Amino acid sequence: MRPRQSLVEIFSTFLQFEADHVQHWATDAKLRRSMQSCLRQGATVGASGSAESQGFEEKSLKEAENFWSLYWHQQWRHQAKQPPHCPSSSASRSQSLGHLSAYLQETCYWSVQKSMPRLESSQYKLSDCFQVAIAEMPRILNACDPNQSASLKTYAMSAFGNIIRDHLRQRQEVNLCSNWGLLLKLSRKKLTEALQQAGLAPEKIQQYLLAWTCFESTYLPRKAPGLRQLAAPDRATWEEIAHLYNRQRHQLAVPGSECSPETMEQWLTTCANRARAYLYPAIGSLNTPKIGQDSGELQDDLPDVAQEPLLTELMMQEEVAARNQQKAAMKTVLLTALTQLDPGVQELLQLYYHQRLTQQQIAQHLNVQQYTVSRKLSKARESLLMALTRWSQAGQEQQGGLHNASLSTVIKYVSSLLEEWLQAHYQASDRPSEESL
Repeated sequence: MRPRQSLVEIFSTFLQFEADHVQHWATDAKLRRSMQSCLRQGATVGASGSAESQGFEEKSLKEAENFWSLYWHQQWRHQAKQPPHCPSSSASRSQSLGHLSAYLQETCYWSVQKSMPRLESSQYKLSDCFQVAIAEMPRILNACDPNQSASLKTYAMSAFGNIIRDHLRQRQEVNLCSNWGLLLKLSRKKLTEALQQAGLAPEKIQQYLLAWTCFESTYLPRKAPGLRQLAAPDRATWEEIAHLYNRQRHQLAVPGSECSPETMEQWLTTCANRARAYLYPAIGSLNTPKIGQDSGELQDDLPDVAQEPLLTELMMQEEVAARNQQKAAMKTVLLTALTQLDPGVQELLQLYYHQRLTQQQIAQHLNVQQYTVSRKLSKARESLLMALTRWSQAGQEQQGGLHNASLSTVIKYVSSLLEEWLQAHYQASDRPSEESL
């Protein structure tokens, strides 16, 4: 699949899968019009502004791409602070999210592709996992501070991988559990959320939660060693659960009538089914055809919003230039610090970050103890961290560093930056080019 060649494509097209393989880029018409409008406004501002405010067509694609990713990220965060029930704010936020989701399509694809082989999850399709990961975009945008993270792409590469690994483990856990094992693993909070999402009435939720509490307190002491495949309670246990429920139901706002053991089993089966649906929801697509219509997709009904008036203000390039200068300086500091490490430590970092071996695998490869690998990795990170911290503090004194803050805050901040940078640095040479997508 050809790489995307223009800003309009980068911020308005999405990967389309067929038989679990990428087939082509699909264009979202509304996002395309939105991006074209933004670029026209940007060219107008650039033409009427100072000599330093060049039009976007004169910039390299990479620089313009970085600017627009920062712009849409800031737009999204700004809109997130608006009243939640404001229609215009909700539509604008959806638009910003759409542009950023398009922007991170390749990042999500490569991150998911790398994460899946590391887990025994061959039964899961790459396209399904891609949809799961990209659906977590709001969570990623919330967690990634555009003023601190190295870049949105760098942060997202790591975050998408973590999301899909967690998802596959959770899905495997849920699939392996029987209804009764799952109910004993659930927290009251998760079960409440599952029942609320199912749209049950509050009084019915309280009845189900009481039934679950009686089940847990009655059956848990008798659980089998293998909790996942816990068998259903026997008749005597169901009777005991029903008896306990009937004694305690008067504490409910709506006590209802007495319940039989069969009712308890039915209610708890419903709880387990609702919990499965909540913990592993079905993934829908905006490209789904409209029901009962010959043409059109669900995404066609999304509102089209006008551009926010913040665009002119964000055209000022000082922030983007400062961030790019900061990234380049940080890269120089870390590359210099890497070359000063012992060759054996450099090999260790290569094995850990590039080949993505575990500490145990590295220990076997180098024929050393695992604690030796752990200690050397910690010392290497500490050495790089100190170099980055010194650079940050020196920059503060010149008003050109990361930010003015206490030493402990700086160390905590640059520690997260360091981990992001190491992953991006060592995985860059391993990542297939966009041309091969």
